[in-house]
This record gives sequence, C-alpha cells and structure tokens, in this order.
Amino acid sequence: MNIKTIVVGPLQENCYIIERGTNCLIIDPGDEAEKIISNIEKRVLGIILTHTHADHIGALNGILVRYNCPIYSKTNLQEGKFSIGNFSFEIIMTPGHTDDSISIYFKEDKVLFSGDFIFKNSIGRTDFKESSPFDMRQSIKKILKYPLDIRIYPGHYAPTTLGEEVNNLNYFMNKI
Repeated sequence: MNIKTIVVGPLQENCYIIERGTNCLIIDPGDEAEKIISNIEKRVLGIILTHTHADHIGALNGILVRYNCPIYSKTNLQEGKFSIGNFSFEIIMTPGHTDDSISIYFKEDKVLFSGDFIFKNSIGRTDFKESSPFDMRQSIKKILKYPLDIRIYPGHYAPTTLGEEVNNLNYFMNKI
C-alpha cells in the first residue's frame, strides 16, 4: 500500500490518499479540495472519515463534485472487518475526542489511521461538547491490545508507532 500525506488547511490536517494497484481511498479530506485532487492518480473507491470535525471534512463536497464515490464513517460502518475493492481493513470504534471517532487498521500493512484519537506524543482533546474522557480511556484500553509495531498516521502532525506511544497512552489514561 502506498500512502500519500497531503497537509491541508489552517489547522494543518493530514488528508491521506492510500493507493493499492489502480485504486485509492481518501481518508479525511479536510480542506483544499483542489490540492487533494491534484494528488489523486488512481480510481477513487471511496472516502473514509475518522470523525466529522470541520477540519477533517472541509473538502468533502469539493471531492464529491469531482468523484462520485461512497462516503464511509461511523454512520454506515460498524466495528469489524471490511473490504472496499482491493482494500481490506478493520474499523475500530475509538470515541473520546468525538463520539463518532473511528480508527482504520490495515493489518497486513501494519498501519492505523487514527484521526484525532492518537497523535505523536499526545491524544485528542476531550474538552469538547461531544468529547468524553471516559470514552477516551476505554478507547486507549482497546488500542493497547493491538501489536506495538503498528505505524500510526494521525489527523495532525507526524506519524508514530503504537510502541512509541504506549508510555504516553498509559500516562494519559491516568490524567483523563
């Protein structure tokens, strides 16, 4: 799987274009639709939203005007295994930052797209109206059951690994 990171918008959100063969998926088209579109070289099979904060969906309509494709989010996904074209992945419900937060785990590639659930050296804020410190703790407990060598691609900032973040996650569980 090839992963392109397109940093967009004033909050420097990471939009991801993941490619396999002649197909691609778009994860979190946050802003600057034309910038995202200019980086698409494969057939778009769908758009996956890790959550619906404006900085993660701002370019959604612009992308849909160009590519008439399905949108996947917590509203039409359940926790479990899915396939879209030649992409196989697991949806993990990871509420806390928002009540609609999901993470997308590509087991065979050892890659997790975490949205604003986990960042390098941090976790997503839990002081919004739709946030929950309790849910964040539960999500952290859930993610700690996964392999430590998973590469995490967050909604903002640089990638990390679950192993690099284990101490941080345990620290944050005691603080939230």
